[in-house]
Amino acid sequence: MLERPPQIGLGLWKIDPAATASVVAEAIRIGYRQIDAASDYGNEAEAGLGIEAALAAGSCRREDLWVTSKLWNTYHHPDHVRAACERSLRDLRLDMLDLYLVHFPIALEYVPFEVRYPPGWLHDPAAAVPRMKPAAVPLADTWAAMERLVEQGLVRRIGLCNCTVVLLRELLMQVSLRPAMLQVEMHPFLTQEHLLRFCREEGIGMTAYSPLGAASYVPLGMAEASDSVLGHPVVLEIAEAVGRTPAQVVLRWGIQRGTSVIPKTSRPERLRENLAAADCSLGPEQMRAISGLDQRRRFNDPGVFCERAFGTFFPIYD
Repeated sequence: MLERPPQIGLGLWKIDPAATASVVAEAIRIGYRQIDAASDYGNEAEAGLGIEAALAAGSCRREDLWVTSKLWNTYHHPDHVRAACERSLRDLRLDMLDLYLVHFPIALEYVPFEVRYPPGWLHDPAAAVPRMKPAAVPLADTWAAMERLVEQGLVRRIGLCNCTVVLLRELLMQVSLRPAMLQVEMHPFLTQEHLLRFCREEGIGMTAYSPLGAASYVPLGMAEASDSVLGHPVVLEIAEAVGRTPAQVVLRWGIQRGTSVIPKTSRPERLRENLAAADCSLGPEQMRAISGLDQRRRFNDPGVFCERAFGTFFPIYD
């Protein structure tokens, strides 16, 4: 049984459901051992088919595969946490998750499965003025229900996503079971040095989503093509020096900082390219040069996209 996530995983955000099963099965076949899923991605059932096919084909054993899922915002009330987890388990065709994360520190009013699943951000998309509907559920209450999932044998570990140091400090004073993992946006334009150091000192693992930066956000209008770190002269120079692609250099930078990275792709050649980042190495000067690109540039910011897309100003970062 894996005690920590593999250095490189496959992120399922924005992978077309029609392609998800084959992408997941192929990823596991060629050596991926971490699959990062979530209710909100809308493709967990298809991911489950891919996992099932890979295990049946003997691509790996279940105990050698790390599968993560996430509790969506509408299920934060303790009454709904277990049902949400069980739905993800059923869709993923698993008996237990290796890691279950609170997707955002944003509690929204409950939307029953039979009304809409996954429920998304809007409480009623058919309303005259569709908006998010925040719910008064303290994160500590949600966390207590997450702890019970571990006690009940549904998940091995629990953690959080998209949280700040301040929020983590507050939660750590109230929990019985400490978070095993924090998953946040992290790339050379958003290095999150203080958060990384804090988690390291507190013994909390870190997973970097969007580890390649802007690419996934350009089609959503949340970034420009010019925001890509992969074309930065520093990255290009290092890639040439070490004989690797810019993407492999950026992923390797994330790995050598002690984080797990979960790039998304559905292209077989990119699956192999990303996985090969585990086999290269960057020198101290190269690491410092890449870290020096920090712009505190956050692409996934609810304080921006919630108002624009869902009619509700909901900042969670200063």
